[in-house]
Amino acid sequence: MNTKAWLGLCGLIGVLGLLLFVAAGSLAYWQAWVWLILFSLSTGAITRDLMTRDPALLARRMRAGPSAETEPRQQVIQSLATVAFLAIFLVSAFDHRFGWSEVPLVAVVVRDLLLVVGLLIVFLVFRANTFAAATIDVDNAQRVIATGPYALVRHPMYSGALLILLGTPPALGSWWGLLPVVLLAAVIIWRLLDEGAVLTRRLPGYAAYRRSVRWRLVPGIV
Repeated sequence: MNTKAWLGLCGLIGVLGLLLFVAAGSLAYWQAWVWLILFSLSTGAITRDLMTRDPALLARRMRAGPSAETEPRQQVIQSLATVAFLAIFLVSAFDHRFGWSEVPLVAVVVRDLLLVVGLLIVFLVFRANTFAAATIDVDNAQRVIATGPYALVRHPMYSGALLILLGTPPALGSWWGLLPVVLLAAVIIWRLLDEGAVLTRRLPGYAAYRRSVRWRLVPGIV
């Protein structure tokens, strides 16, 4: 399983790198190199932690994508999410190629920090919740988690993901890349609303948790 996990991560990084540099038409794209290095180091560290600390969660995370979902609605959501996710990198790279945007260096650096912070939130979610699967389902042994980031918001994984997504296009030197982020954010919100409904129906204690933790994504806002 560990070998499969490493191959899957390397494959994802390879696909993203290919999209970025082919669409940019050049390897002289330092913003892409920095983003890929930060992403690789962070996700590599998270993957290594799961291998040693929680192999069961790693197995759950490896069952991902449209084909892994059991509900047709979630298959549609995951398909849309995949297209929008890849579009972020294509639009950003084309932006770099044709010079549509001018993103200041300080903005690039700040957005790279958002990537790291977003992945740190994901790491904390994995530490708190061994049932943080990549699909919407309820395990027989699953219980409500109300500690760590779950004490602040009900869907901290999506909070981290949105930080990563909002930071990625400017980190790649593009403002136009934020357009597909809007679509992907809408898809994520659709997914979390559906997930909340499933957990309320099928996970004992989740309805009470919803009443005690009001915010879905950002404490005090939404």
